[in-house]
Amino acid sequence: MTAKAPAQATTMKAIVRHSYGSSDVLELRDIDKPVVDDDGVLVRVRAASVNAYDWHLLRGRPYLVRMFAGLRKPKNTGVGVDVAGLVEAVGKNVTQFRPGDEVFGQGGGAFAAHGGGAFAEYVCAGENNFVLKPANLTFEQAAAVPMAGSTALQGLRDKGQVQPGQKVLINGAAGGVGTFAVQIAKSFGADVTGVCSTRNVDMVRSIGADHVVDYTREDFTRSGQRYDLMLDVAASHSLSACRRVLSSNGIFVSVGSAGGPDEQPGSVEVLVGVLEILLVSRFTSQKLLPFLAKFSKEDLTVLKELTEAGKVRPVIDRRYPLSEVPDAIRYLETGHAQGKVVITVSGL
Repeated sequence: MTAKAPAQATTMKAIVRHSYGSSDVLELRDIDKPVVDDDGVLVRVRAASVNAYDWHLLRGRPYLVRMFAGLRKPKNTGVGVDVAGLVEAVGKNVTQFRPGDEVFGQGGGAFAAHGGGAFAEYVCAGENNFVLKPANLTFEQAAAVPMAGSTALQGLRDKGQVQPGQKVLINGAAGGVGTFAVQIAKSFGADVTGVCSTRNVDMVRSIGADHVVDYTREDFTRSGQRYDLMLDVAASHSLSACRRVLSSNGIFVSVGSAGGPDEQPGSVEVLVGVLEILLVSRFTSQKLLPFLAKFSKEDLTVLKELTEAGKVRPVIDRRYPLSEVPDAIRYLETGHAQGKVVITVSGL
């Protein structure tokens, strides 16, 4: 008798939620495994990473996010966006990948073909959401790159117009976006100053910062130093205070908000903050720019090249298994993560 091939699993383990709230609403469930369509790429997840974006969507705060995520309850039960893994199957229209390829990208949430999240054993998305994994990175390191790396790259290059020799200040240099921003600014030839807490000073210096300011000992807005570009990830000072550190033609790029979820501004405060930046910028030679990153396969390719050239390396603070995603999000919400928090998916 001819032996039968083992049946393919039709279910997978995934973190899901059916309402807005804290990490307590998250559950590890067996759900249907996504089925690849003609334009899709099915990826066996080896690692994912946690972003502030994830807990904003998890809590539905500020309430503006519910305009696209679902007013009363989330449209998408899956959680997580950044992912790295192995291509398991591709649709007939896919030309860029084949089974067995190692890839990374944004394959969960709004990017998923079937509304799934990256905190799962499988995810399915379009081929333009992925790039071949950098050869010198582990899956965990690669999963740490997409959202945080893209935010730093676009904030510095596109909004900040960073140039060689410029003095660049990164406020929040020890976090997920900040650690990428320090390295990317250095790759452009800038003189980089990072602002962080005492316990992170050595780490921020080790990733290339020329100068490090310990905010527990010194207020960088009163130091008398002037910078050509400030990337504000931490949002720890007022706009007027941040303007003091800029040169007369300096550029201020705001990409973050202060603290964890209990300290987050509401929708009205967010709008007021954006309007303040836009209004004040009309009456000064300084450029003041609010900023939200967007996914770009081209930028993910740039980040791949930077990592393979050794100019950027992801900084990983903690690793959690899939079953402990709630704990991983709680830790990120404290606002004290050093670099990225990564989810590892075992049993594959």
